Amino acid sequence: MRKIDTHQHFWKYSEEEYRWIGSGMDILKRDYLPQDLKPLIDAQGVTHTIAVQARQTLEETEWLLDLADSNPFIAGVVGWVDLCDSKINEQLERFSQRKKLRGVRHVLHDEPDDCYILGDHFQRGIEHLKRRGLTYDLLIRPPQIEGAIQTCQRFPEQLFIVDHIAKPQIKERKMEPWRTLIRRLAACPNVYCKVSGMVTEADRNNWKPEDLYPYMDIIFECFGTKRIVIGSDWPVCLLAAPYDRVMNAPSEYIQALSNDEQKDIWENNACTFYGI
Repeated sequence: MRKIDTHQHFWKYSEEEYRWIGSGMDILKRDYLPQDLKPLIDAQGVTHTIAVQARQTLEETEWLLDLADSNPFIAGVVGWVDLCDSKINEQLERFSQRKKLRGVRHVLHDEPDDCYILGDHFQRGIEHLKRRGLTYDLLIRPPQIEGAIQTCQRFPEQLFIVDHIAKPQIKERKMEPWRTLIRRLAACPNVYCKVSGMVTEADRNNWKPEDLYPYMDIIFECFGTKRIVIGSDWPVCLLAAPYDRVMNAPSEYIQALSNDEQKDIWENNACTFYGI
């Protein structure tokens, strides 16, 4: 069985380009590159990863694809393109020969409008993805789930995946409205979910795996074992825990499942979704 970490990042840090790395996040204020991640995934038996954008520039997308070409363990890239640009097709054409571009993402939860995804220009951009064989990563919090539901229903042939289980308020042990909304989103058969990014939504200094399990219970109830994958969110996860501890939490959770179900979650679902 291959084990695929479906969500990690790389960057060459600069304060200007990574303004989202703010106070109290000093551990992230340095370069994080493939040579830093490789020994960590090797120690955990992870064979491949998906590198995900951390900056909204075409240059970063190109850079991540170059890293993927020179590091075989990077199985795919989720980059950024400007879906609102009238020349979106030209942007996608620029990357058409880069086979490791498997999807795109926009930082929706930082947009001031919770319904940003429903804008006409953004919706027209999404229309271009399926014909290019590209997926879409939904980086959202509960206030943006409603817009995501409408979008996923509007484009039933387009594959979507929810990053970080849509960031419920784990630290506050709050379930609603996240639980009700994520159930509605999961009812769309074209939507998958990443069990990732949970530790940074929990109490970063005092979390334990049991804090995450009630939220994972909901995800597994809603999505089943055929539409769930696992991601570390490294190096962002370092705000709360090292790589091994982050990956051990979902790994231990799924131990009660059959070998076939575990293989789906670690490997088959990622391969199906990202076309690896």
